[in-house]
Amino acid sequence: MDNRNPDVDAWLQKYDNPNRQLVADIRAFILSVDPSVGEAIKWQAPTFIYKGNIASFFPKSKKNVTLMFHQGASISDEGGLLEGEGEVSRVARFLDQADFEAKKPALEAIIRD
Repeated sequence: MDNRNPDVDAWLQKYDNPNRQLVADIRAFILSVDPSVGEAIKWQAPTFIYKGNIASFFPKSKKNVTLMFHQGASISDEGGLLEGEGEVSRVARFLDQADFEAKKPALEAIIRD
């Protein structure tokens, strides 16, 4: 089953950001974790979906890749990946490829949860 959305492919082609490849790598990883996770463009950014919205990229960030988990406050985060104190959402930040590699196990656990 291919859970890639051509609309997200098109969005990435046009995405003018120094972190474009890192966004693409994080996207591919999340989609590979569970084939039932889908994606769409919502709020002018790639959004991962499974029984509702899971997380969306914040496309304006240029210093890092920021992924906002819409219901992050209710997600078990034993790996300590998620940041924030809000009542509902949390964010995961990836500084570069090495940081992403180090955080992959925690990201995978969150996606599986």
